Parts: sequence; C-alpha cells; structure tokens
Amino acid sequence: MPRRERVMRMSVELPLWRALAGYRVLTLLYAIALCVTRYDLYVRPWAAVAYNAVLLVWTLATLPRVRGAASCTKRFLVADLAIALAGILLTPLADSHQRIAGGPTLPSIWTAGAVLAFAIKGGWRWAAVASTAVAAANLVERGHPARDTVHSLILVWVASIAIGYVVEVARASERTLARALEIEAATRERERLARDIHDGVLQVLAMVQRRGAVIGGEAAELGRLAGEQEVALRTLVSGGLVPVSRVSEDASAGAVVRVVEEPYEDEPDGPLDLRALLAPYAGARVSLAEPGAPVELSRPAARELAAAVGAALDNVRRHAGGEARAWILVEDEPEEIVVTVRDDGPGIPEGRLAQAEGEGRLGVAQSIRGRLRDLGGSAELISVPGQGTEVELKVPKGAPRARGKKAERR
Repeated sequence: MPRRERVMRMSVELPLWRALAGYRVLTLLYAIALCVTRYDLYVRPWAAVAYNAVLLVWTLATLPRVRGAASCTKRFLVADLAIALAGILLTPLADSHQRIAGGPTLPSIWTAGAVLAFAIKGGWRWAAVASTAVAAANLVERGHPARDTVHSLILVWVASIAIGYVVEVARASERTLARALEIEAATRERERLARDIHDGVLQVLAMVQRRGAVIGGEAAELGRLAGEQEVALRTLVSGGLVPVSRVSEDASAGAVVRVVEEPYEDEPDGPLDLRALLAPYAGARVSLAEPGAPVELSRPAARELAAAVGAALDNVRRHAGGEARAWILVEDEPEEIVVTVRDDGPGIPEGRLAQAEGEGRLGVAQSIRGRLRDLGGSAELISVPGQGTEVELKVPKGAPRARGKKAERR
C-alpha cells in the first residue's frame, strides 16, 4: 500500500516580510506624531497634514502587499518609493529651509521601509538603487550636504545593501536545502523499494534461474532469461530506482520544501506483540527464544523488525546451506528491543558484503540495515569464517511509525 508524506512550504523571508509590515505601521505612527508635535512650527501645516493623510491611507491599504515576495510587485515598489520621495521633496513646502535644517522630513524614518522592501524583494542591487534615490532626494531637499544628513544617508544605504545581501544568501541556502531534502526523500524511497524488491522479485528470479538450470531444456532458457532480468534489476536498484525531481519553482523563489512525514492513514492504533510476528519463523532448523511477556512495539515498527529478521533468515538459507541451523533470541530491554539471529554456517568472508553491495545485492544493506535505520535503530553483523554469523538488531521502544514518500504539495 502506498505511503504518504506531506510537503510544506517554508521560507526564512517570511519573518522579514512580517517585520517590514510592522515597521511600516510603527513608522507611520511616528510620522503622524511628529506632524502633530510640530504642527505650530510648520509654515504651511496643511501640506504636512495632507501628506500624512495620504501616507496613512497608502500604508494601511498596502499592508497585504508586504506579506510576501509574490504580492510585493515591482510596480508596487516603484509607487511606494515614489510616495517616500514625494514626501521628502514636499518637506520645504510645509516648513522653511532655515527651520528644518538638519530636522526630519515629512515621512521621516518611514522612508527606510520603502528601501527595505526593495532589499527583501530584489537583493542588494535593488537596495542600492532605492537607497541612492532616497539619498539624492534628501540632498535636493536640504540644498547642501550637511554632516548629519550624510551620516544618516550612509547608514540607510549600508544597512539596506547588507540586508539585501543577507536575503540573497538566505535564498541560495534555501534552494540548497530544498535540493538536499528532495535527494534525501528520493534516496529513502529507493531504499524502501529496493528492500521490497529484494524480499520478493529478486529472490523469485534467482529461484527460477536455479530451477531452470536444474531442469534443463526450455526451462533452462527461461532460467537464463530470469537471471538476466535479475542482474538488470539489481543494477537498476543499486544505481538509483527513483529519479530526483527538480526543485520546485517555489523553492527557487525562496520557499524551502520541508518533508513532513505521515503514518498510514488506515493503520490501527495500539502496539503489536513482536512475538506473534516472529513465531512463524520457528521451525525444525530455526529455534526461537522469547520472553514470557508480550514484546510490544508500534505496529509498523514491529512489522519492519520482523521483516528484517526474515531477511536475515533468508540469508542463512541461501548462503549457509539447507543444513544450517539458526537461533532467534528476543530481548525486551528497558529502552529498546534487541533481536539476535545467529547461525552455525560457514560465516561470511571478509569483504564479501562490500562486494555484494557493489554488485547490487542489497540484502544486508537494505533489507536489514536499511529497515533498522528508518526505525532509528541499528543492525550489527558479526561473522567469523568457520564459526557462523550473528546479526544483532536493536530498535528503540519509541520507534516511529512507518513513513512514506508520496508527496502532496500545497
């Protein structure tokens, strides 16, 4: 049954847009308070009141525009900057140059919000253009480059460019993270499918090849074809069964794709007794030793652990011979479940596992270690030539539910 995972969008830019929206509101209140306190000092107070009224309506009406990069369009940015520049250039109309020399302009520090919007939207280059336009407007309004004015302009210019550069770095990091998450998801899906294929299709093909060679005739030809398909399938599995898809356009626009794994929707609740799953493995040549009390694990974890035990026993039958004996020992520790599978076969020669994995034979790498790794556990294999093999499987009692890979983007 297919498993499922939900892919959610995240972005480190989102807090910046929220902070910008809050900054615009707070600086709007500051500009209005400044207008009220300086009302008696203005030569033409009606000009200051009219501009602040426009600023109030514009700021509140455009708050939805600064919620994200998609809504903050180039046209909006240009209009927003124009409002700020108009306020700076209209300042002499509300007050005389002598009175306002070195003092605040009509929009005051609200202007920095327009520049920051350029920085968050387009990076440091856009920030440089916007801050330069603001600097030019301030110099025109002042009439001469006063020291305090120059210091303030340099501060805004440097800060906006720095923020724009940080945003660009953050976007690049998000794209890298999104790519890594997709690669990880594809790799884990490949490993899961490789385990299923190894446990079923590959073993059937190998059996057909062996039986066909024994029977001979047309069956031998069938066995040969099965052997060729087994080799091709192993190569496909070991080389990459699931291609990695491209990073979504959302990620390239600054959205990180975060993998949120979900359990089976129809999986019943409650733990499962591992002993019930291991009991069918006991037989004339397989001995099972287990505790007297139930050994409880979550249902998916118990099934995966039992499948890993089955894969270990399959290896015993295939590589240790039909006369080899095997023992399964189940231990219920306080923090984990330990299952040991031991046989009295000839053991595994040194380097054989690495060679088998290179040939696409992933029984130990995927059917055993892969399953335990997905559960947060471990699988340790100890083999001495001539003295048999022992596989120790450990699963924490808080092992997560089985998880999947079918992406549902939203």
